[in-house]
This record gives sequence, C-alpha cells and structure tokens, in this order.
Amino acid sequence: MPGDDHFLPLVLINILGTAGIVVWHVQGCDRPRGRLIVQILFFIGMSIVLYTGGIAPHQADDVYAEGLTAVLSKSARILWWTHLAWTIIGFIHIYVRLNRKPREAHLILDMAVAGIYLGVALSVMGFVFGLPIATLVTTSGVVALILGLALQNTLGDVFSGIALTLGKAYAIGDWVQLSDGTAGRVTETNWRSTNLLTGLNNIVVLPNSMLAKQSLTSLSRPDESHLITLGVRFAAGQRPRIVENAMRTVLETSTRIVKDPPPAVALKAIDAAAIEVELQFRVASLATGTSAKNEIIDLIHDQCSASGLSLAGPA
Repeated sequence: MPGDDHFLPLVLINILGTAGIVVWHVQGCDRPRGRLIVQILFFIGMSIVLYTGGIAPHQADDVYAEGLTAVLSKSARILWWTHLAWTIIGFIHIYVRLNRKPREAHLILDMAVAGIYLGVALSVMGFVFGLPIATLVTTSGVVALILGLALQNTLGDVFSGIALTLGKAYAIGDWVQLSDGTAGRVTETNWRSTNLLTGLNNIVVLPNSMLAKQSLTSLSRPDESHLITLGVRFAAGQRPRIVENAMRTVLETSTRIVKDPPPAVALKAIDAAAIEVELQFRVASLATGTSAKNEIIDLIHDQCSASGLSLAGPA
C-alpha cells in the first residue's frame, strides 16, 4: 500500500527500468558504447534503490501476494533482471568490437546471448514467480532432447559452424578452396551455412557440417598473393639460354605481377620438337590473376617477335 516501506522504492525501480528501456532505444544500434553506458547507469541506479530499500531480487517475494504492491514488486524484479542481462550482453558486444571481429564471432556471440537470456528467464520464473526451477530444468532438458533428435541435421550445422569459428580456419573475406574444387571468397557465416563468392560472381551456400568434413586450403594466408604457373613451348632449334633470357625479360616487363618474391623461369624439358618452359610468378590476389596472365601472354607474343623466337606446336 502507499504507506508500505517498499512502495516508493518499487515505484522508483519501475520508473528507472522503464526510462532505461526508452533511453536505450533512443540511443540507436549505431551507438553501442552509448547504449552500454545507459545500461550500466540505469542498472546501477536500480541496484542502489533495491539495496537501500531492502529488496532482494534473487528471493521470491511472499509478502505481497496481491494488490498494486505485488504488481510493482514483480515488475521491478523483472526489469532488474532484464537490465542485468542487457548490461552483460552490452559488455560482450563491446569486447567483440574491440577485437575488431564482430562478423567472425557472431555465432559464438549469439550462443552467449541465448545462454544469458535463458538464465535470466529461469531466474525470473524462479525468483519472481516462485516456480520450481529444478522441475523447469528437467522438463526443458526432456524437450531439448526431443528437439535435438528432430533437428539433428540442423544442430550438426550449428555446432560445425561453432567449431569452424573457434578453429579460425578462415575469416570473412578470405579466399578458400575446398577438396571438391569449390573456390571463392567467404562473404558470410551464419548458424546453418557459409557463403562463398566464386570467381563467376555466384554465391555458393555450403552447410557447415559439409564444410567441416572437407579439407580446406586458405588462399589468403599468410597473405593473399597467389602463385601462377604458365607453360610455354618453343621450337627446339633455339638455344635454351636465349629462351630463358627472353622469358625473364617478359616477367620483368610485366606491371601486374608481384616482384617480391621475384618471378622465375624454369626450363622443364627439351626434346627434338620443343623446349618446354614454365613461368612462375605471383599476383597480389586471385582477383588479379586473370588480368596478369593475359598480360604475360601478350608480352610473350611481343617478345617472340622481337627476339625471333618461334613457338612449338602442341605436344
């Protein structure tokens, strides 16, 4: 009742909790630090009022069973637990952003947020409404077992995605190649699948469980430079050293290949028909591989005309 010692603190907690929700939404999603400051300030204010008013949010309130005070007591405790969850989640979001990997860690972040909300929901049911938590946990365990059997494939994708994220096999933006020949840049990872953008500008959606079972080659580590080899056959009547020097000139003239480490010319074989040469050079990334290779072929044609070299027929 209005004369009750707890009435005013309960009213104040409800006001602070509601005001915190309003201000939290006004801050917007693009100001995570501002939101976190708001969450901390309102949560501290509510906690101080609870402490000074002698109200324990972790204990079921058996004093107020009905009336306005009972409603205020329950709503105050629900708001306090809600703000506690938001404060913890805010700290987790800030930690992930400081590590500058919000997209790569979003699977684990979602799991942590789900665990926090589940814990708060059980706390509210047990401490606010006085429900038997042990019975709820047992019942939820049976339900989880049934859902696990029904969603076995989906859960396999989820846990495979978490394992891939923890293992850091790749990151958003990496070029990867799978054992089945699929290659592309990782554009997104979610609960169920990983998306690859191929060189043909197509999106390949791979279930995480399938991705976890394949061997994966990262083409972006330790850096994105990529080795390209190009085989050329010259007529056997020419001296191999002259052919080598001409091809080295081609590589030195190119503007689209990486010069460190320096490109190389390898004389692979010679027979009565041809001298087989392999040009080995690196490009800055797979995206520039085609244009660099086209430039090298064009320079080979010009160098053959300038040096009097003749290409051999196919083997």
